Formats: sequence, structure tokens, C-alpha cells
Amino acid sequence: MKDFFTIGEMSKLFLVKVETLRYYDEIGLLKPQYTNKQTNYRYYTTQQFERLNSIKYLRALGVPISKLLDFFNYRDTDTLVTLLNAQKSEIALKKQELEKIERKISRRLGQIEDAINTPLDTIAEVKLPKWRVAHLRREYVLGDDIEYPVSELIKSYGIDGDVFLGKVGISISVSDLKANRFNRYSSIFLILEDEDQITDSDITFPAREYLRIRFKGSHISASQYYNKLFVYMKRHHYELVDDSIEIALIDYGITNDIDKYVTEILLPYVRL
Repeated sequence: MKDFFTIGEMSKLFLVKVETLRYYDEIGLLKPQYTNKQTNYRYYTTQQFERLNSIKYLRALGVPISKLLDFFNYRDTDTLVTLLNAQKSEIALKKQELEKIERKISRRLGQIEDAINTPLDTIAEVKLPKWRVAHLRREYVLGDDIEYPVSELIKSYGIDGDVFLGKVGISISVSDLKANRFNRYSSIFLILEDEDQITDSDITFPAREYLRIRFKGSHISASQYYNKLFVYMKRHHYELVDDSIEIALIDYGITNDIDKYVTEILLPYVRL
């Protein structure tokens, strides 16, 4: 039976990269057991097979290298149980985080599909549930760069921008709407999802009835659609009760094709 194995042979036997074995040697996790004094070649022995198998097993479970070093320095049953319990808890947290991201992605896909398939230039009367939003009172004039206030909003509310897939909205005040001024926005907001935890207090847009229109284009094209909504509102004897809500459902964050942009306007109303 063969007693000594080169690093290349160990790599083939255990399907571990040579670079990984060299790293294990450098940090003291698995050092070759024998060195030929004439050739200076270093060899592993069969006695180290069990240790390498244990390393592979624990690495497959996601145990960090630093914890492996601790385990082999103080190896016993209690140490292993403690190590595996800690790793189990870590995996549970990672699983929750991945599930949260998956829900956000699913919602975003649903929003995009809805925006693509929705009828455009059609006014609808809709009742929407309440929304949680991170809200920033900031005047924004049509044509200004909106990215800075969005970044400021994310930072001020402590929102995790790495996983943020929500919708950005802007509002025009009631007074400007009634004066037919549609190029000046009074606030910007981010629609929060159930998983979004923020450090500051959010506000809620209440459940209410809206007139909704969706159109091809961006905020720059919105004024004509506000006019359409007000004509409809007047014809049906409705009254505007709050600021508008304007949301880019599909914009440059999703596509380079301007012709595919879709924007939504919502006007909260009551019947007279």
C-alpha cells in the first residue's frame, strides 16, 4: 500500500484544487506530514486523509476557515456540536435574507409585467390599499436630476440600498394641481415593502380611491395626462383631495429604450 502522496495526487484523490491545499498548508490547517530531505518535496500520508475529509465536509456546510482552525485545535464532540449549531443559526439567517430578496424580485417582476401589459392612455377608477413610504419634502422641478434626492432619501431613512427594488414616486401639491402647474413637484418618496426596516418613522398613504392613468413616456410627458384626468374628474363631479402620486413603472433603470417607458399618475378623489 502506498504511504506517501504528492500534493498533485492528493488533489486528484480528493478533488481539491492544488492552490487550496497550498493555502491550507500556509495557514496551518493541513500541512504535509513528511519532507524528503534530498529533494525537498513534501508529502501527505494516509493518516491525513480523515482530516482532509473532515475539512471538506465542514467547508461544504459553509463553516469559515477561521472556525475550522479553532475546531482542529480543540477537537472534541462538544466543540463540533457547538460549531454545527452556530453554523445552523447562520444558515437560518442567510435563508431568511435570501427569501426576502426572492420576494422582492418576485414583486418587481410582477410590477414590470403589469406595466408592460396594462392598457395605456385609459383612465380607471381604482381603490388601492394603504402604502408605507419613506417620504422627503423636497421641491423638484421637471428636468432636474432626481438621483441625488433618491440617494439622500435612502440614506436618511437607513434603507438598505443593496436590496432595494421598490418604486420611486414624486408628488405635485394640491395647490399646484388646481392651478394647472404640472412641472413642479413638492415631494419624493419610496414605496416600502413589508421587509423594509427603516431607522426613521415612515408615513402611510391611506387606502383610498384614485383616478389612474398610465402612459408611454416619462415625467416630461405627464402634463397632458394630468389635464385628461381633470377633465374626467370635472365631468364626473369628483373632487381632488390630496397631492398627486406619479410613479415611473418602467424607466432608464430598466431599459435604454425610451419608447418603452411607462409612467403612472394617481389622483386621490372623492365624489361630490
